[in-house]
Amino acid sequence: MVTEESTPVTGRRPRVAVLFGGRSSEHAVSCVTAAGVMGAIDKSKYDVVPIGIAKSGQWVLASGDTSQWSLSSSALPEVSPSDRTVTLAEVGGEHQLIVTAPNAIPEELGSVDVVFPLLHGPWGEDGTVQGLLELSDTRYVGAGVLASAVGMDKHFMKVVFEAAGLTVGPYIAVTDREWLTDAEAVRKRVDKLGFPVFVKPARAGSSMGISKVDSLEGLDAAIEEARRHDLKLVIEAGIVGREIECAVLQGRGTDAPRTSMPGEIAVAMGEHEFYDFAAKYVEDGAAALSCPADMPDEAIARVRELAAAAFDAVGAEGLSRVDFFYTPAGELIINEINTMPGFTPKSMYPQMWAASGLSYPELIDELIHLALTRKTGLR
Repeated sequence: MVTEESTPVTGRRPRVAVLFGGRSSEHAVSCVTAAGVMGAIDKSKYDVVPIGIAKSGQWVLASGDTSQWSLSSSALPEVSPSDRTVTLAEVGGEHQLIVTAPNAIPEELGSVDVVFPLLHGPWGEDGTVQGLLELSDTRYVGAGVLASAVGMDKHFMKVVFEAAGLTVGPYIAVTDREWLTDAEAVRKRVDKLGFPVFVKPARAGSSMGISKVDSLEGLDAAIEEARRHDLKLVIEAGIVGREIECAVLQGRGTDAPRTSMPGEIAVAMGEHEFYDFAAKYVEDGAAALSCPADMPDEAIARVRELAAAAFDAVGAEGLSRVDFFYTPAGELIINEINTMPGFTPKSMYPQMWAASGLSYPELIDELIHLALTRKTGLR
């Protein structure tokens, strides 16, 4: 259970700005995540201010009606632009929300104690918003600038993991210049990996733009699809193994990171060859989580150990989900770390913590507590 410790806020409820939407292709996923958090956060304990980021990048006051941000197969939620723009500024030593509009006097909405940036993908999960908050000494939930940037870039993520002694699968990184100037060389490098391969945008999540390719004939189309999301790509050799995930939560004070029991994703085959966007967020019953995963005790302990090591390798804070392949030979190959995983009640990260004894509302409360009590500036 979550226990109380002192925070910088006394005499009133801490004010939490929930930040969601954003400019990336994962805008809708961010909205759904925000709906989950706003629906579960303890409003008797926290004063919640929803702030949406439109696809244009404008910050606006958003509705706290969680039904507005639901996701279905027929509609994707979206933050709409407004003639009233929200900014975060330091006024009188406090971090204030200011609303500005044409031909109007700026309106102060009050101070903010912590920002909960529920942003997925570039311009939010990648260290950019974190840098903005760092510049103003504003406390926020989750990883800092460097960890967010490394966790967003699947290429440099693997470089860091390898340097930390973690096992990664065979892959190549492909830049925009390489593809445009010598596509044939790229094809030859991919052919050496062997098929199937997975073609991925280097800096996108939620399976956006990812394709499974079984032969060279399908490679170019998959590369062009991924390039719609990011001009830098990572192409990974297919790995035979079970998909195992582990949720990591920062320890309090100097305590080591906490890890959930590992979970295993089972995807309903037929419509889904892998854990794609629809299986994650749209179609009920397309994917199921078993937690704890059916693994030997030694393997479970190793997953948790490696997940904490990955969290520390990138310098993460707050939360992360670490994904592995568990091969028939018993080898654990790290796939990726996600420093702002999907956070709806049906998402794997909170489900794994719920199965490990920490409920969704308690998890939200703990993340806010960690943000409120950590130092600002260099840590």
